[in-house]
Amino acid sequence: MAVLQMQRISICAMKKNRKAILERLQELGAMEIDIQLPDDSGYKKMDITNSKATFEKQAQTADRALEVLHEYAPEKTGMLASLAGKPLVDHDLFDKAAKNHDNYLETAHRIVTLDKQIAEQKANIQKLQNQIESLAPWMGLTVPVSFTGTRKTACLIGTMAGAQSLESLYGLLAKHAPEADALDIQVIFTDKDYTYLAVVCLKKDAQIVEEALRAGGFAKPAQTVNKVPTQWQKELQSEADEASRQIETLEKEIADYAGSRQDLRMVSDYCRIRAEKYEILGKLPQTKNTFALSGYVPAYRADQVVREFSEKYDAVVETEQMKEDEAPPVLLKNNGFSESVEGVLASFGLPGKGEIDPTFFTSIFYVFLFGLMLSDAAYGLIVSLACGILLVKCPRMATNLRKSIKLFFWCGISTMFWGVMFGGYFGDVVDVVSETFFGHKVSIPALWFVPLNDPMKLLLFSMLFGVIHLFTGLALKGYMCIRDGRYLDFVCDCVLWFLLLGGLIGMLLPSELFAGIAGQQIYFPEALKAVVKWMAIIGAVGIVLMSGRENKNFGVRIALGAYDLYGMTSWLSDVLSYSRLLALGLATGVIASVVNQMGSMAGKGVVGVIVFILVFLVGHTLNIGINLLGAYVHTCRLQYVEFFGKFYEGGGKAFEPFMLKTKYVDIKEEN
Repeated sequence: MAVLQMQRISICAMKKNRKAILERLQELGAMEIDIQLPDDSGYKKMDITNSKATFEKQAQTADRALEVLHEYAPEKTGMLASLAGKPLVDHDLFDKAAKNHDNYLETAHRIVTLDKQIAEQKANIQKLQNQIESLAPWMGLTVPVSFTGTRKTACLIGTMAGAQSLESLYGLLAKHAPEADALDIQVIFTDKDYTYLAVVCLKKDAQIVEEALRAGGFAKPAQTVNKVPTQWQKELQSEADEASRQIETLEKEIADYAGSRQDLRMVSDYCRIRAEKYEILGKLPQTKNTFALSGYVPAYRADQVVREFSEKYDAVVETEQMKEDEAPPVLLKNNGFSESVEGVLASFGLPGKGEIDPTFFTSIFYVFLFGLMLSDAAYGLIVSLACGILLVKCPRMATNLRKSIKLFFWCGISTMFWGVMFGGYFGDVVDVVSETFFGHKVSIPALWFVPLNDPMKLLLFSMLFGVIHLFTGLALKGYMCIRDGRYLDFVCDCVLWFLLLGGLIGMLLPSELFAGIAGQQIYFPEALKAVVKWMAIIGAVGIVLMSGRENKNFGVRIALGAYDLYGMTSWLSDVLSYSRLLALGLATGVIASVVNQMGSMAGKGVVGVIVFILVFLVGHTLNIGINLLGAYVHTCRLQYVEFFGKFYEGGGKAFEPFMLKTKYVDIKEEN
């Protein structure tokens, strides 16, 4: 467990080597650029806004082209493809993508353009379909909708609101245009909303007839075409069919670019890398012939960086002492087991300045407590096997995801251990199956005890594990005090609390209260009773006198000490929080047992076997899912609130080196 020491490094070099130096730094991925210069330093900075925006836009174009390819020519992938990580490509192949940058981007633009054309054709088809639908009521019309009549007659084509009959229409005209004669009304189509009609009259009566119709809600069509509706419908459908054929052609052309998928991925990552480099370039202080940069490097790599850039690029590379108020970025280094819990720690906060890395202790307690909460050997076997297979099958899995999978692998091992200790194998499935289907009960005995039969015993041990967990946190606080030379703080804030809490626990164990809870009496020698009593007294008095030691007013100091002593109640609530170990452990076993009992209710016939299998699969799948989530959440809570609350604040900033940040491929390092 360690927070790697950081070293600030400054580099000053000739401008002609700027590109090579930045590219090498990006390949190494060892330095976080953090340039700190006063405003009046005299250095200038480049305006890289346009260049950076150009490469970002190009990367977005390539990304969009890949999305289009995925839509029209899906890539065949395995079930674990999403977990497999990015493919590894040779440096030479990536350099080829850089050299063919323009050609690959031209392909990307062509794919995006084809997709745009498909979208336009689809919009055109939708427009044509809407027009065809709007023509449907006019199919009975034998003249164009725009037809207005002959030399002596007028034709009024339009709609009336609601369903109208010929009688009502003739009645409307007789009422409002009685002088009009030689009328002919043709109802073309009727529905509940509109009546589509054509009215033929003498031209001299056209105005009064139209006014009469408008009195009844007559309206002319919004769009008219100088074609017979049936003919116009055929032409529109022909256009729609042609557009569909064009879409098929465009889709085929896009699918033909499927072989360019890898090239597009590499050019996207190339543009992304270039954009990142330009962002750093815009931060560099420069003169006419030189430039400078500075940042943080892990101390163990500092000599390599100094030596390489001094010798290869004739640069001036210097290491600097950290300032007193400087908070370097945080990079953790842990063993293979403990590193799996680094994501849990990062979710709370990386170590702040002066804090230790608690990952090692967190990993031990996390795995231990997680298994105790789930506590079923079969569930643990399933979890560890699934995670183990993923780790083996996907060696290039993303780092953070790999750590999380590895954490659940170890939690599965812990769950198996506690399941064997408590005799849990899919709950009591062995008992139920043997008794239901074979007529005699067979049990796998617990190596320790069965929590469902003795819950108070599990509660007491949960409290014991909680005390150990909390005391470890307090001990880590003491270690930091000694490391930093704060010996008085160590005595007052750690030793006195150990005396008080240890003494109170020692006084509780031989009491009748504890005997009533535990079911057995513990006896201490009189001398030991006196020792624990004086431990508690010394601890309490010392806390009252020393907790407010920084305040010179004696009365205020005692008041602060008394308030701090009252904080003992928070220790009690913290210890009681570990009762969740009992609650979740029992929940797993009880639900599993209920599932087994439900499955066995159909008896031992063929139907009973089928019902049992179905209930078993569904019930235990839900149980393992729910309790995995519960164990994860509550184990995190015990770390964040109870354990970290004793010594850890966090707040550190993660180390973010200037490196090759890619989205689709990883570039193989050159030997």
